[in-house]
Amino acid sequence: MYASLKSSILRPPSPKNVRLFTLLLCTGSALGSVLIFSLSMPLPVSLLILDIAAVCAVWLHLYLSRKSIKFQPQELADRLLEVQENERHRLSRELHDDIGQLLTAAKLQSEWLKRRMPEEMQGQCSVLCETLDETLTKVRDVSAILNPRQLASLGLEASLRAHLLKTLANSSVNWSLDCNQRLTGIPEEMALAAFRITQEAVTNILRHADAKNLLIRLQRTPEGLALLISDDGLGFSPAAEPGREGQRGMAGMSERIDLLGGTLAVISEPGKGTQIEALFPWAPRALERASSNKVLH
Repeated sequence: MYASLKSSILRPPSPKNVRLFTLLLCTGSALGSVLIFSLSMPLPVSLLILDIAAVCAVWLHLYLSRKSIKFQPQELADRLLEVQENERHRLSRELHDDIGQLLTAAKLQSEWLKRRMPEEMQGQCSVLCETLDETLTKVRDVSAILNPRQLASLGLEASLRAHLLKTLANSSVNWSLDCNQRLTGIPEEMALAAFRITQEAVTNILRHADAKNLLIRLQRTPEGLALLISDDGLGFSPAAEPGREGQRGMAGMSERIDLLGGTLAVISEPGKGTQIEALFPWAPRALERASSNKVLH
């Protein structure tokens, strides 16, 4: 009993309780001032006006704070996504500009040394040049994955096609990108989320699925942008809470779709492939623009 009483005394009051207490004090002060004024006791009118203004200000503060708290989770989610993308862009620049330049300089230096080395050391120099060249290529690939620069200039469909061509070039996966509609007017945050989800799905297919065929379909619907990713790989058992089950890729997909208010369905069983269905709803300001773009065959 004493421990709980002590903890309740030491616990700091919540901001909401502080605001309510301040409001009660100001209300009592205003009522007392009105009472004194009604009894014809000496009270400056300016004090009464000040008390009334204080009550109005506190009421306004309470109203605005409640309104901001109401929208705080969505604002925090948007900010989190923005911070993540900014960090990706920063890492991409560092890889491309700093590390890429250092590797390029090392490659040029190794080629200079190769031309001046004795014949018995030419083999080792060739291996060194090839290693540096391969490392430079991988660094540029990682930089492109972290920051798909072509997304803003080429659009979603062309960016996905370029990513698939590059990522699946040395694999045995037969892939198809089905997009029979114009995707102009897609909001930037929606296009980026669709690209990232597809990127993560393709990575999972290469690492775990052992799939032979992959189908990716983008379709503009009245409800929003629909994304379908289907493969005939090994499949898996989707977790209800992928983040806790170690399925970090699936957890990242869910977070991105949740931030845009969309839906994500993962249909998979061991040995029966995987199908991912994502729907990105149109924002109110983009609904009219999206519905105006008709299907082009």
